[in-house]
Amino acid sequence: MQPSTRRNLLLAGGAAALARPRPARAATTLNVVLESEAVILDPHFTTAAISRTFGYHVFDTLFAMDDSGAIRPQMVDRHESSSDGLTWRFTLRDGLRFHDGAPVTARDCALSLQRWAPRDAMGRLLLAAGAQFEAADAATLVLTLREPFPLVLEVLGKPNAPVPFILPERLARIPGDTRITEIVGSGPFTFRTDLWKPGSSMVLERFDGYRPRPEPASFLAGGKAVKIDQLALHVLPDQATAATALMAGEIDYQQYLPFDLLPRLERARGITLMGLGGLHMFQGNFRLNHAAPPFDDPEVRRVLWHLVDQPAVLQAIGVPGRFAVQRCGSVFMCDSPYESRTGAEALDFSLEKARAALARTRYGGQPVVMLEVQSSISQTASMVLAQNLRAVGFTVEQQVMDWGTVLARRVRKEGWSLFSVYANGIDMISPLTHFYIASTCADYTGWSCDARIPPLLQAFARAPDLAARRTLAEQIQGVAYELTPAVSWGQFTIPAGYRNRLRNLPQSSFPMFWNVEV
Repeated sequence: MQPSTRRNLLLAGGAAALARPRPARAATTLNVVLESEAVILDPHFTTAAISRTFGYHVFDTLFAMDDSGAIRPQMVDRHESSSDGLTWRFTLRDGLRFHDGAPVTARDCALSLQRWAPRDAMGRLLLAAGAQFEAADAATLVLTLREPFPLVLEVLGKPNAPVPFILPERLARIPGDTRITEIVGSGPFTFRTDLWKPGSSMVLERFDGYRPRPEPASFLAGGKAVKIDQLALHVLPDQATAATALMAGEIDYQQYLPFDLLPRLERARGITLMGLGGLHMFQGNFRLNHAAPPFDDPEVRRVLWHLVDQPAVLQAIGVPGRFAVQRCGSVFMCDSPYESRTGAEALDFSLEKARAALARTRYGGQPVVMLEVQSSISQTASMVLAQNLRAVGFTVEQQVMDWGTVLARRVRKEGWSLFSVYANGIDMISPLTHFYIASTCADYTGWSCDARIPPLLQAFARAPDLAARRTLAEQIQGVAYELTPAVSWGQFTIPAGYRNRLRNLPQSSFPMFWNVEV
């Protein structure tokens, strides 16, 4: 079968499912290909970015971040705090409803936050301050604290996964370590369970009962007015197939364009590329498993600082120079408020130094089991590292799979050593949100722990100003270079691409499909 024929059949399967015209006019459908298939739909269960993307379309939050990084009310109409900072009252907007028609109440919100908080690094800091959520009445949520916590709004409006999305009470009562199977939110789109074809397509439909905020949309905040009827999320074999479908007009949007096809895409008629810098860049990391040999040994872990050649990885991936930071030793992203060089001298690529450092450890030839996502830039990064690992004496076993399988494997303490991944820069700029720092001693993606980090994180959350937080971030980064929870393989931008027929598409590295018109 020719690739174009296979692609058309894949899209046709989704299009057939979408044939659900609304009265008096034809349905408008937006066909998109995202970074991967959304497999875990429980918004509190995982840190996976694809689950967050799904969540922001189907669920809603009390607060949200705008384009400037400020936190603004979303489901909340108004809020106030006591003079001592220990009591907060939040009044919900009128007319909020779940997709099943039930009104959103303060009790739904209280139970949702209680479910979410223990599974999130910033949520756990809030709990450590004695946070208790209660409903004073149907529209009023009350937060009481044992001690002041200056970042209350930042926690409730953070865009970092897992996001504090609001669920109906019956779902919020399900323990956080058990996935919900009924997907009901109050966001701008509904999830059509009956049209879901795992491995092929997923359909989100405009929720006619959603009431957007009156102000203009700004990043994740403001008025989310849905102007399409259906959003079809297609699963295609690889990025190149998706890019070909984009150029042929068979899909409308592709989240991640393959770097080797950028010249063709830039010349293609009817396509706009979205390449954003700053906080919309990405940070790539090799996440290490501290629970199993050989990386249960901190000395063996630290050998990797000599084995990751950031410019070589970015070159192998094919990142054009204008889309990359060639060398970045800051754990919290270069060109960010908490950029630091503390400890960064350890990031020193040298096969000779790595070979000598490995010889000084107790490494006994145990295999480094690398989980690789097939046909991804993460896999390319892994291949570069695998070559360097073998060159200095490591035994390496590369296992190729899809991202969903990686997510399932990483929750186990055995059977893997590292996986390659990249994350939105907005997730990695702060000690409180950086996946591999914020969850130290309470995380299942690498089982890493250094007892010095949690108190520093608590001090960071209570720090009175940016200067104090910067000092603490430097201390945390110094510990992280000793702990080695992950090793960065680069900072870069991945352009998205979309058909010119789309109007008012939000310009963001987060895929967002409210306000867009076809």
